[in-house]
Amino acid sequence: MMNAADRLSAIVAGQGACALVTIVATKGSVPRDAGARMIVRRDGGFHGTIGGGRLEWDALAEARRMLEEGRESPLRLERVLGPDLGQCCGGVVSLRIERVDASSLNAVTARMREEDRGEEVPVALFGAGHVGRALALALAPLPFRVRWADARPDAFPDHVPGNAQMRGGDPVMEVAAAENGSLLVVVTHDHALDLAIVDAALSRGCFPYVGLIGSATKRARFVRRLAEAGLTGAALAPLVCPIGVPGIAGKEPAVIAAGIAAQLLLERGRVRAAAPIRETRSEAVA
Repeated sequence: MMNAADRLSAIVAGQGACALVTIVATKGSVPRDAGARMIVRRDGGFHGTIGGGRLEWDALAEARRMLEEGRESPLRLERVLGPDLGQCCGGVVSLRIERVDASSLNAVTARMREEDRGEEVPVALFGAGHVGRALALALAPLPFRVRWADARPDAFPDHVPGNAQMRGGDPVMEVAAAENGSLLVVVTHDHALDLAIVDAALSRGCFPYVGLIGSATKRARFVRRLAEAGLTGAALAPLVCPIGVPGIAGKEPAVIAAGIAAQLLLERGRVRAAAPIRETRSEAVA
């Protein structure tokens, strides 16, 4: 599954040019936040969404007109969703619509990747079995940057999502390489390996979420073993086992992965809420 920058590159390669619609600033109640994008192709198709409704319909029309006329200068639009468009949301959305071709592609995709990196939260995923593979796919369209570890030969699929980086070698050593603040998910094929990864992760003390696949019985057994190794109290707080949003029934890998992905989105929200306030992305709108 391609990320937005790669998709933009592929469309320019195939059609010569396309239009990129980006929400650059918002105020009040709006369907999508700043940074949401939509790529509009020359053939009339599009990828992504800026929230639907009349706002998106008007933006599509302007983007298609830009491509038909060959207009080079970016267009800046500001819409008040209630009075201007009759949408129930009462906020204000500022849009940038720009034509992208071979001459501007590198600069635009570099900017997109930098913006996306600021929105993504790192995930360290351990295990490339059925659940690990299903989870990697579930996280593909979501705002995560995945470091995916498994030591087994041929464990990884032939094709992996664009936001995932495969890592072979000793998974326990990968814990040391994981970025501070990462969300860890442990779904390996081996309980002893699970314990070693969890021990290394909690010992580092820099991960807000260490999710372990398994039952409450498995958690109790691991907590006992970790306590014997000297990890108690607050050091165990990040450990989550069982993992996944409660109430989602089903043991199929895709169902389990959906529950874990939903829980990671909740954790992402907590991580971002606790992070130092960053300046909101915005642009002056002409």
